[in-house]
Amino acid sequence: MSKLIRKPIVLPPNTKVEMKGDRLTITGSKGSVSKTFRTEFVEIKTEENKIFVVPKFGEHSKRTDRFIKKLAGTYWSIINSMVIGVNEGFTKTLQIVGLGWKANQKGDGVELFVGYSHPVVFYPPKGISLKVEDPQKISVSGLDKELVGQVAANIRKIRKPDSYKGKGIRYLDEKLILKESKKGAKGR
Repeated sequence: MSKLIRKPIVLPPNTKVEMKGDRLTITGSKGSVSKTFRTEFVEIKTEENKIFVVPKFGEHSKRTDRFIKKLAGTYWSIINSMVIGVNEGFTKTLQIVGLGWKANQKGDGVELFVGYSHPVVFYPPKGISLKVEDPQKISVSGLDKELVGQVAANIRKIRKPDSYKGKGIRYLDEKLILKESKKGAKGR
């Protein structure tokens, strides 16, 4: 069983938790996040300023018990990310590498000039904000860790880093290993 679920998730001050059926809503200083959880296998309890994730073992096979243990650990991690998100928020930074490649702020979205014959405009979903810090850096921020990561991945997918020259959109802390180009045909 996951060692994390033995520990409670401690809520910071001014954080409220509300559980209605399968839907958990956590409200903090930056906003609120809601997610739906399957409560037939895992029980989510709240006591004072703590959240407990308790697996429900029953008349299942051993295989189902292993599934329940894994599910409980996953739920603990998701709920912990929700608590961090509503109090601090999450940010991912993308870097554009390429000669003449840049990004411009266009309302809520971003206009990308990344080597195509036309600019690519990307608008974020609700709850995510995009900010162009300088022409080569885009900051993706929001309360939901999963959504921030997905939006950053979607922007990166517009022009993935080239494995030979290194041009493209990459995460700021991403290490890219460049391949060596062909030297020419030998033995002809």
